[in-house]
Amino acid sequence: MTPGAVGVMVRGEKLELLAERAIYWPREQTLIVADLHWGKSETFAALGVPIALGQTDDELARLDAALRFTGAMRLLVLGDLIHGPHSLAPHVVARIGAWRATHDVSLTLIAGNHDRWVRDLPEPWRIDARIACEERGPFRFCHHPEPDPGHYVFAGHLHPTVKLEGGGDALRLPCFYLGADVGVLPAFNAFTNGVVMGFDAGARVFAIADNTVVPLT
Repeated sequence: MTPGAVGVMVRGEKLELLAERAIYWPREQTLIVADLHWGKSETFAALGVPIALGQTDDELARLDAALRFTGAMRLLVLGDLIHGPHSLAPHVVARIGAWRATHDVSLTLIAGNHDRWVRDLPEPWRIDARIACEERGPFRFCHHPEPDPGHYVFAGHLHPTVKLEGGGDALRLPCFYLGADVGVLPAFNAFTNGVVMGFDAGARVFAIADNTVVPLT
């Protein structure tokens, strides 16, 4: 188990919820992430909107850590790898290409709504497959969190958060939300707005705080 992680069972499969905002599936040696939104700063800058820099480096550092801790051989992205039409700035393409050259893992992209902006991603990024959804074992992996009668669905898109209140203060934290039939991963990009999830009956909610996954239900 990686530092700060929590182990869970879903449909008979052991999974690890990582503080790096990822899920590791040991049996398949697969690291699962969603909503990286690479090039978000560049897209906003092109529109004249200031936004914090350094997002890509932060994400790559967390990917490095998750891949190192787990020894994953495959990276599965549940959509929104990039953010917009201006995401492929030369320095972004080069930075990610250099990172990709240091990791001999396969990379499959489940196409999300933001990925439509770029039809062909840079060759140095080595995207092995770009598909709509993937079914493997008891799971169906998609971008949008829509139930499937034959599988437990893992998805992204919502950027789920949880709101904690007490003593007159309120705090919003990224979270993993595991419902009865659909699980939603937190946005891997830390600079995203998100949907505040409710504590629905039977749902398991895990917040991420101080580099630790914290069970809330």
